[in-house]
This record gives sequence, C-alpha cells and structure tokens, in this order.
Amino acid sequence: MKDRIQAKLLQLRSHLLPGERQLGWMPIFNLGFLAFLFMPLLFSSLGVDYSLRVPDVPFAPTVFSLVVFLPLYFLLYRSSGVQAILCMLGIGSLALLLLPFNPFSNTYLIYAIAGAAFLDARLLQRLAWVVLLLGAFLFEILLLRVPVFIFAITAIISVAVFTSNHFQVENERKRVALKLSHDEVKRLAALAERERIGRDLHDLLGHTLSLITLKSELAGRLLDRDPGAARREIDEVTWVARDALSQVRLAVTGIRAAGLATELASARRMLESARIQFNYSLQDVKLEPAQETALALVVREAVTNIQRHARARAVSVSLEASNGRARMQICDDGHGGEIVPGNGVNGMRERIEGLEGKLQIGSRRGEGTRIDIEFPISSDVNEVSRSGAGKPISMQWNS
Repeated sequence: MKDRIQAKLLQLRSHLLPGERQLGWMPIFNLGFLAFLFMPLLFSSLGVDYSLRVPDVPFAPTVFSLVVFLPLYFLLYRSSGVQAILCMLGIGSLALLLLPFNPFSNTYLIYAIAGAAFLDARLLQRLAWVVLLLGAFLFEILLLRVPVFIFAITAIISVAVFTSNHFQVENERKRVALKLSHDEVKRLAALAERERIGRDLHDLLGHTLSLITLKSELAGRLLDRDPGAARREIDEVTWVARDALSQVRLAVTGIRAAGLATELASARRMLESARIQFNYSLQDVKLEPAQETALALVVREAVTNIQRHARARAVSVSLEASNGRARMQICDDGHGGEIVPGNGVNGMRERIEGLEGKLQIGSRRGEGTRIDIEFPISSDVNEVSRSGAGKPISMQWNS
C-alpha cells in the first residue's frame, strides 16, 4: 500500500514538474508559503480590518487568485522564452490586483521574482525583471498609501529568494556541463582504447597471418617433391597459430582488466560528489595487466571506504617505481582510528600478496589513514625510471 501511494505521488510530480530539471519536491513544498495569503483570516478573527479599499468583499478575490496562480506556477517550470516571461508577469500581476483586498498579496510577488531566476536569459536581464516587478509594486504601495515597510520586507525577501534560486540554477548548469565533460572524456577514452586495440591486434596478427600464409603455400609446393619438408612447414604453421592464439588471449585478458586510470577517474567523480578534494600523482610505470588490475581494485575499495566512513576533506594517491619495485600510497585526512579488518581489507591484502608484494595500513585517530603498497615489477620499469622518460603526471581535482 505504501509503495502504491509513493508511486502515485511520483507520477503526480512528474505531471506537474519537468523531470529533466531534477527539482525534486521543493517546488511543491514551496507552495506552503501560500498560507501567508490567509493571514487576514487570523486578523479578521481578532477584529482587525485587513481590507484596504473594498471592505465588503473580504476574501473572495484571494480564493479566486489561487485558481489562477497554480496553473501559472507549474507552467512556469515547464516553460521557456516568452511563455516563461508571461507566466512570471501573470503571477506578479496577481500580487498587484489582489493588493487592495489583501495586504499579504506580496506573497505572489515573491513567487514571481523567484521564478525570474529560472528564466532562460542573462543575469542582467533577469535582474531587470526583478526591478520592474518591485517598481510596480512600490508604485501601487504609494498609490494606495500602504505602509512602505511592507515593500521593504517584500524587497528583502524577494532579493534573497532570487539570489538563492540564481545560484541553484548556476549549480545545475555546472552539473550538466560537468556531466557532458565526463561523457566526452569517456567517449574519447573509449575511442582511444578502440584505436589501441586495433593497433595491437594489427601488430599481433598481421605478421603472424602473413607467416602462416607463406608457410602454407610453401608446404603446398613441397608436398609432392619433399613430403618431410612439407610436414615440417605444416608443424611450424600449427606452432605459429597456437602461439598467436595464446597472444590474442593474453591481449584480451589485458583489455578486460580493470584500468588504473579509469578507476582513478571514477574515484574522482565519487569523491567530488561528496565534496572531497582529490589529488593523484602517477609516474609512467609499465605494469602488467594483472598488476594494474590489482591496483585498480585496491583503489576502488579504498576510495569507497573513505567516502563512506572516513569523513575526509582530502585524498591523495601516488604511484612510483625504483629499484625494480613499484610503490603506491593512498592517504586521507579523515578521523582515522583503529582499522578492523573485514572482507574489503582482506581482499586488498590478498590481491597485493598475489603479486608477491605487501600492503600496510596505518591509521591514527584524528590523523587520517594511509595505505602503503609495494610489489616487484619487471626490469623494463627500471629502465623507464632511470632514463627519465617517464615523468610524473600530477593532477588535482577540487570538488
């Protein structure tokens, strides 16, 4: 029953508000401020005359204004361009028309100015609409000789609401731009990976298939004159084909392996969503697929634990190599404390020990946590480190 009610409410919200803006329930909750329109009822019960010009029509205009306001309010969130401006002006006009009957009609003006922040226009243009609405309201205030403090209160609240909505809109635009940037990076990374796979397979299979073709043709020519030589050529073809199959399987294993760079990019997105600063510095270390996969999975587990439990403000990851050994360090400035080994920690340690390496975790309360990883690598890495060809790459991402 509860799930059915929740589904109905979500369906109703989807009809009233555009889902692409991800506004949630806030616009509907904001309708609670309409209660200020009914404050005159309280004053009337206390014997206070709330009307300003037409005392014999006490509350009918206010009720009628709600029938006009609600469609304009929800249409404003779904509109753009001229239609959105007309909705905003319609809500602002309700405030001006209702003021002679209800001094709390400034509620509508605040709604209109709040909606001005969502207009698809430059900031100066939106501010111009705010000034126009407030100017018209001030003119009527003076015309009806309503206390000016009502305008002052309205102006302060309106500017505050407009500013809040403006920054909400800007943050949403930045979020969309960041998502587009992430998607573009992923697309370019996938394109580069496809090109790399194509080059690797071409280099791997081009020579091998050419060799198989030549030896097969040679075996065919030798079949009648020298059957023994033809058999040897066929045996070599078999060996070359099996070797090529082994290399293809190894290449596919490397392709399927988790990439460290990809995992670091994923860690950045996770941490920045939690407003945690992320830095990493990677030396150009040549890792085997199994080693890179193990490090990527360790980074994933460590970052997940930091995001869930550490309450950190900054995280750093570094990787370097020297003297035939690779060293990675993952640090955070969270609250630290005693580490109770669980499946995640044991899994990280087992992966590193599978590389004939070691993993150490140091954590002090109030000083954060540090994970030190060390394992042997091939001699190729030593050549890169000594020659200076692999310069450290340092990147910093601030949430």
